[in-house]
Amino acid sequence: MKKVRSLRLRTLAIGVFLFVFAGTFAIICGVNYKTFSANLRLKFPGISPRLISYIPSNSTGQLFRSVAPPPPPENHRRWQQPKLAFMFLTRGPVVLAPLWEKFFKGHKGQFSVYVHSDPSFNGSESESPGSVFAGRRIPSKKVEWGNVNMVEAERRLLDNALIDTSNQYFILLSDSCIPLYNFSIIYSYLLNSTHNFIESYDLPGPVGRGRYNLKMYPKIKLSKWRKGSQWFAVDRKLATEIISDSEYFLLFQKNCKDPCYADEHYLPTFVSMKFGAINSNRTLTWVDWSKGGRHPSTFIRPHVTPEFLERLRTAACCRYNGKETNVCHLFARKFTYHALDRLLRVAPRVMHFNR
Repeated sequence: MKKVRSLRLRTLAIGVFLFVFAGTFAIICGVNYKTFSANLRLKFPGISPRLISYIPSNSTGQLFRSVAPPPPPENHRRWQQPKLAFMFLTRGPVVLAPLWEKFFKGHKGQFSVYVHSDPSFNGSESESPGSVFAGRRIPSKKVEWGNVNMVEAERRLLDNALIDTSNQYFILLSDSCIPLYNFSIIYSYLLNSTHNFIESYDLPGPVGRGRYNLKMYPKIKLSKWRKGSQWFAVDRKLATEIISDSEYFLLFQKNCKDPCYADEHYLPTFVSMKFGAINSNRTLTWVDWSKGGRHPSTFIRPHVTPEFLERLRTAACCRYNGKETNVCHLFARKFTYHALDRLLRVAPRVMHFNR
């Protein structure tokens, strides 16, 4: 009897010790989520805590997962409403937000919005409560035109958008982009597509093959070097492959310097080499390069007419799911804030919003 009592006392003592030790360890090493979230909100003002899931490492520039929710069970995913992830790469606010609000109206649950703006940007009226852009900014870093950090920002947007398992297609847009069709058409076009949309082509000359760096050989050969628009639309499978790539992206981080622009060469080259069979080699974003130069044409208020917008919608010819079509561009740029008033009056009628 004494031996049993002694054994019980020793077991109790060990249990108390372990409880105290575990509690102390949790206090010392544990993270209080509210404090953690509050600190991040101070560091990244205007950011929703739900978007604080992938933060760039200061030491390597790569992205890493910090607090991502576990994936839902397979039977739950089967019943999820597929969504389009609209990812805006901006300097400040989404200046054409009122037009996009009209575009998204009536389609709640079918889309997600993510905004990567300059870290110095502190908010705007476009992010007022009730806006689809409210709280949708992700942790960001400074982006410079022509720098590889432009691609880092694109990967950061993809990384955050992939957290939501409902997102099945991912569209990269700028703050000067407009939709050319209503939401229903774009939704159907992308979710029913058998291909991804990353422009990729071989271009001889100084602004194509001339930007190739021999230091990328033999991993990337000159014959495999490609160019294309940075504005893409990709499905979930390819988006996952893009953010998982470190091998090819590291080559661009180290060796793609002026006059090489990573945003025009990394994805066109990487996707052409590894996933060419599932890529259409074209972009869905119309841009006017007819005047030449480093930047495309900009459109202001007088340019916005029903005839002009209709021409952007149907003037081209391409292939979609193996068949010829004149619906080749779903978006267009570059439209300024000064064009917004005319866009709000003309675009919804031409593009048949709210259908």
